[in-house]
Amino acid sequence: MSPLGPFAPRREPETPDVASGQIPGLPGAPVRTPVRAGQAATSAGLWPAIAGRLITRQLWIELYGLPGYGLTLGPVLGGGKVTAFAATPRDFRPHDSAPGKNLLVGRFILAGASMEVEPPSDPWNRPSPSRPFAVELHAFNWLPALMAQGERGAREALRLTLAWADAFARWSPFAWGPEILPRRVINLACAARRMGAVATEAERLRLADSLARQTRQLLRPPGGLATRAERLTAAAIGGCVLAGAPGQGLRRRALGGLAGALRVTVHDDGSHASRSPEAGLELLLDLLTLDDALAQLSEPTPQPVSEAIDRLTQGLRLLTLPDGRLAGFQGGGPSSAARVAAARAHDEAATASRAADPTHPPVGRIGGLVRIASPLLSIVADAASPARGAWGATACAQPLALEIACGKDRLVTGSGWTPAATDRQALRLTPGHSTLTLGERSLNEPLGGWKGELLGPRLVGPPIHVTTDQREAEGAVWLEMEHDGWNEAFGLNHQRRLYLDQRLDELRAEEKLFPTPGRKEVIRQIAAPYAIRFHLEPGVQASLARDRRSILLRGASGRGWWFRTDGPDVAIEPSVHIDAGLTRRSLQIVVRGSARTDSESRIRWKLSPAGASGDPS
Repeated sequence: MSPLGPFAPRREPETPDVASGQIPGLPGAPVRTPVRAGQAATSAGLWPAIAGRLITRQLWIELYGLPGYGLTLGPVLGGGKVTAFAATPRDFRPHDSAPGKNLLVGRFILAGASMEVEPPSDPWNRPSPSRPFAVELHAFNWLPALMAQGERGAREALRLTLAWADAFARWSPFAWGPEILPRRVINLACAARRMGAVATEAERLRLADSLARQTRQLLRPPGGLATRAERLTAAAIGGCVLAGAPGQGLRRRALGGLAGALRVTVHDDGSHASRSPEAGLELLLDLLTLDDALAQLSEPTPQPVSEAIDRLTQGLRLLTLPDGRLAGFQGGGPSSAARVAAARAHDEAATASRAADPTHPPVGRIGGLVRIASPLLSIVADAASPARGAWGATACAQPLALEIACGKDRLVTGSGWTPAATDRQALRLTPGHSTLTLGERSLNEPLGGWKGELLGPRLVGPPIHVTTDQREAEGAVWLEMEHDGWNEAFGLNHQRRLYLDQRLDELRAEEKLFPTPGRKEVIRQIAAPYAIRFHLEPGVQASLARDRRSILLRGASGRGWWFRTDGPDVAIEPSVHIDAGLTRRSLQIVVRGSARTDSESRIRWKLSPAGASGDPS
C-alpha cells in the first residue's frame, strides 16, 4: 500500500526558466535579469556514492520487503515482549492545541493542505493531497494537538495509531524511511503512556508492540550519516518509554552509537554539520526530550549527550535574533519565537547575561555564520562554503548572504527555504538570498533526476572557497568576506565589506568584483551583468524616493530605515518567502549593473535610521 497515494507525481528539482524570465518558486514575480542555474556536471566524486547507494538501497528494499521480515522486529527475535510503558518523556516543542478540535471530527490540515476523514474512517487508505502533507501525516506531527484534547483526544489518537499499525505493519520505503520514522517514534513515545491509560489490555499490548517494532527499525540501516544522530536519539527515547528488558536493551544500543553520531553532527562551536541553525534547534529539542526521559528512569544522561546539549545551546544563543527567531541560512528557516524560547528555557547563562546587560546583543562566529551588532542593528552573514556530500542535501548556494534585523524588525532576509518546501528547490540557488549574482547564474544547484532521487537533492557544482577578516575598534566593527565562486565562469572574485558604526547604528557596505589574481586565462567575456538582492521580510514596506537611489523601509514597529546605494539601477521587485512551509509574498530590493571582467567594479550601499521627518537627506 502506498502511503502517498496518487498525489502530484514527484518532480526533479526545478531550475529557473530562462525563456520566461521567471524563477520557479517566485510565482508571478517578473525578473528583468533572468537567472539560470550553472551547467554543473555531476562530479566524479559522486559516482562511488551513487554505486554504493544503488546496491544498498535495492538490498534493503528486497530484504525489508520480505513477508517474514516483520518477525525480526517482533518479540521472538527482536528482544522480548513489551507489556508496559516506563516513562512519559516531555515534548519540549510548543504545540497549538486548536488543530486538535478539527482532528476529532476527521479534519486533517497539514503543510497547507487538508483532508476530510469522517470517523470511524481513517486517512491511511486515502491518497494524500501532497508529499509534504503525507510527511506530516505519517510522522504523526498531528498527535500532540490531538492529545491536548483530553481523554477523548487520547482515545482518537489510539484509534488512528492502531489503524496505522494495521495498514503499515510491513516495512515500506516511505512510511518507514529515515525522513519520517524518527519523528513518528518521538511523537508516539511522548504520548504512549497516556494513550495506554485509555486503552484496553489488548490495545495497550498492540500499541507497545508497534512502538517497539519501529524503535528497533531505527537501529538498522538504511539511514545515512546526516540523519544518524536524529535516528539514534529517537531510538533512545523509544527505549526509555518501553518497560523492562526490551526497552533497556534498545536504549543501551542507541546510546552506545549516539556518542559517535553527536561528535560528527555537533561541532565544537555548537553548530550543526549541515550549517542549518534550525537543524541544530530541532536536534537540541530532541536531546532535551531524551534527557528528560532518562531522568524519569533515574538514569544519568551520558556525558556526550550533555555536552552536545551545552554546545547546541551556546550556538542557539548566538543565532537567535532580537525578534526571538533564528537566523535563516542553509536550509534552516527562522522557526518560531515560542519554539526557540522552549529550547532556551534551560539556558541559565543567557538569562544571567541578559539580566546583567539587556542592551548588549551577542556577537561572534558559529558554523561559518558571523554575527555583528550594535544597540539597534543585528547582522548575520554567511561566511563559509555550503555543506557538501550527505550534509549538502539542504545546503544553499548563497555565499556572503546577509540577514539584518533593525531593533526587533527583521528587514533583510532570505527566501526562508527549508526541506519542507520540496517543490521550491529554485530558492536554494544564489538569487534566493541577499547576496550578489553574476551573469544570470547560480553558483551551485541541487542534484536532480535519478541521481537526486537516489542520493537526495544535495548541492553539486564547483567548490566555493570563502575567506573572512574581522576587526574591531572603539564603536565600530569591520567585516570583510570574499569568495571565488565566480572564478571559473567570469574570472572574478566577489568581496563584501561591511562597516558597522555602533554609535550611529549605521551599516555601510561595499561590494567589490575584481579579477581573480593569476587567473586571467579564465576570462570569458569583457563584461558581466550583476544583481545584488536584498530580500525583505514579508510585511516590510518599501518606498522608492525621488532620487531613485534611496528606499525607505518600515517594519512592523513602524520605525523607518533608509537604504541608499550608488548602484546604477535600483528597483523594488516582487519576491516570495517560505514561512512554516507556506509561500508568502514579499518584496526585494535589487541593485543592477554591469561589471568589467578585466578591472575592479565597486558598488556601495548603506542602511541608517530615518529621521523624524523621513527625509533621505
